[in-house]
Amino acid sequence: MNIEGKRIIVTGSASGIGASAMKALVARGARVAGMDLNDAAGAALAAAASLAGPGRASYQHCDVSQREQVQTAFDEAVDWLGGLDALINIAGVERKSAAEDISQDDWDLMFDVNARGTLNTNQVAFKHLRATAAQTAGGGGRIINFASAAGVMGVPGLAHYSAAKAAVLGWTRTAAKEWGKHGITVNAVAPGMWTPMYEHFRSRLDAAQLAAHDQMMAGQIPLGGRLGDPDRDMAPVLVFLVSDAARFITGQTLAVDGGLMIP
Repeated sequence: MNIEGKRIIVTGSASGIGASAMKALVARGARVAGMDLNDAAGAALAAAASLAGPGRASYQHCDVSQREQVQTAFDEAVDWLGGLDALINIAGVERKSAAEDISQDDWDLMFDVNARGTLNTNQVAFKHLRATAAQTAGGGGRIINFASAAGVMGVPGLAHYSAAKAAVLGWTRTAAKEWGKHGITVNAVAPGMWTPMYEHFRSRLDAAQLAAHDQMMAGQIPLGGRLGDPDRDMAPVLVFLVSDAARFITGQTLAVDGGLMIP
């Protein structure tokens, strides 16, 4: 699981799982180009990670739903990195609404960021990963997309988010089959982590709804009855997935959720 010198792009790096991933990867000696829309937080986190070392980090503004921004940001990041070994595509958004009340704007937002963002980042990263693989004996390259249990099981109040994340899963499985000939693996993770996005979700619940939600989670998550910690529970899995130890794993959805998604 040595990732020293690995060159990695992380989208959604300014907070939550993305920030945790950046810190963990740099602490293991990787060079990491972080991207987000929250420029102040993203730049500060990259600077702090570089200072802590031993790897290095940079930050760029990037809206993953906008193809031209992705192209420009990735090209600049790869120039700074000196190549590309892995993409961890975490950037995403979530909105809550009853299925019958979902607006066209919210539906479009879910698919623009979560689904189209996956298309944009994966396609642009593929070009660079293929170039790296061509220079490496046996090829290589890693793409890790962020899916969700919502995309597998469906979650009431999140039909549009669930649909977009299901699209991410379908894309991931198919890209894995097409790009394996280059030695490029494409996997998805379905995290069950306590993040700022989850805090925002909880803030929209009234006291009765919150109590019911927590009771439900306690019954559905065998390990501890609540969502995990990104630093302790998610970051080590991402370190593994970008390492050479994961070279023979592709097209999979790895649930890191304390057992929430057990069939």
